[in-house]
Amino acid sequence: MFEGKKVIDVHGHMTTPPTFRAAVAGMVSQNTPPHGIDIPDEALANANKRHIDMLDDHQVDFQLISPRPIAMWHWMRPFLQHAWAEMTNDVIAQICKLYPDRFAGVAQLPQSRDEDTSHVLDEMNRAVNDLGFVGVLVNPDPAGDRQTPGMHEEYWYPLYERAEELGVVLMVHPSLTFDKRVEIVHANYQLNNVVEEFIAMQLLEHGTVFDDFPKLKVFVCHGGGALHRFIAEDRHRGQRDLSNNLWFDTCVLEKNVLEATIKQKSAKQMLFGTEAPGSGGQKRPESGRPSDDLVPVIGEIDFLSTEDKHGIFHDNAFNAVPLLEKVLKPSAV
Repeated sequence: MFEGKKVIDVHGHMTTPPTFRAAVAGMVSQNTPPHGIDIPDEALANANKRHIDMLDDHQVDFQLISPRPIAMWHWMRPFLQHAWAEMTNDVIAQICKLYPDRFAGVAQLPQSRDEDTSHVLDEMNRAVNDLGFVGVLVNPDPAGDRQTPGMHEEYWYPLYERAEELGVVLMVHPSLTFDKRVEIVHANYQLNNVVEEFIAMQLLEHGTVFDDFPKLKVFVCHGGGALHRFIAEDRHRGQRDLSNNLWFDTCVLEKNVLEATIKQKSAKQMLFGTEAPGSGGQKRPESGRPSDDLVPVIGEIDFLSTEDKHGIFHDNAFNAVPLLEKVLKPSAV
């Protein structure tokens, strides 16, 4: 809680026992979709104990959980993608059913560079209408080779149209990269996050997506990938007010960059996100706390008003994620 409001984390990923990853490894090695996956509730509960304990430790009351991006395997053949997305979403739904007061689902889609987004709609419908998910994760570079059309192009329009109809938010989060130049870098998918999220932000700000789909809701993870280097009045930046369409999360762990991101994007377009448990376990030298423990960090930012902080921690999520009210009621102070 933060000053009487539940802290909502829009950027979490699923936690599973080893049998889950083993299923996709077997599927790829045999080039054959399996017939579903059966993970006992007890095994999922055991796997999620550390996850829940971390949320409690980080003062997070509710979290949207999506697939682990590096486990989406969007480079697989499309016929495998459909089976893996369905299996992943079934497990996310199972976790949410075990912990309805702590989690809501964000779906994996069977994305492919070689099939336009009309092919993801059946699974998207199922995730929202049958499983009760509030969002879907969108990988702007599913093949990891930067050959997929940009997010302003018609390749994506079937997805945008259906998302607008369903009232479901799109969570922009890349996965791995096959760029040979960065193979020397540890966990080089993190570089792909920065690059692909920044490109996605630029294309959404400069393109006509929100003119064509004025009710579409999108949030770009990790603060939009990077900061704009031009002043707000420069034509190199998008000039439109997209505060009803486009948001960014606070999963920016370096405090100076986080503060600059909030100032540049504005508090009303920021959603609280930690990705915990994830890559933010390194301790801050000044506090000894994990770097993804962001409630106290944001709570102490002096240029943010009380209203700004309430928005980031709670209120803005209901603007960006309209379906959230079906699983969680807004807190009042």
